[in-house]
Amino acid sequence: MAKKVAITFTGSMIGRPESQRVTLRTLGFTKREQTIVHNDNPAIRGMINKVSHLVEVKEINE
Repeated sequence: MAKKVAITFTGSMIGRPESQRVTLRTLGFTKREQTIVHNDNPAIRGMINKVSHLVEVKEINE
């Protein structure tokens, strides 16, 4: 079973540094309250850590 993470964008991109905006876009977010599922790997975890104040994370076992 592969572990996955469900990431929900709860913050706002307004007034955030460009590096955080790029990270959110790379994760796939285009608007608030959007939830995206990614495989759990170190690259995704690093992106989550960079914008942890703007997202909520739930682990999913499939």
